[in-house]
Amino acid sequence: MDAKNEGKAEKTFKSFGKRVDDFIVELNQAAEKMEQEFREKYEELKVTAERVKKEAESKERWKEVEANLKKAGDELKNAFSAAFRKQKHNEK
Repeated sequence: MDAKNEGKAEKTFKSFGKRVDDFIVELNQAAEKMEQEFREKYEELKVTAERVKKEAESKERWKEVEANLKKAGDELKNAFSAAFRKQKHNEK
């Protein structure tokens, strides 16, 4: 190879090396950006999971309240039925 061709090859190799270096820098920046986005999404998911957990607990409590209210309503109905049934027996 003559000096002219060696100069071109060296120039091409340096250019290729610079492009590889630039690519690595961009790749690292993209990785950092993706890591940050991942952390943000992870934090959002943790908050959402906590909210869903609280809502589920709240729903369970409401189910328990509804069951207790139904039971109290049934007992009240039975008490009224018994009270009026006795009153009707006393009237006869």
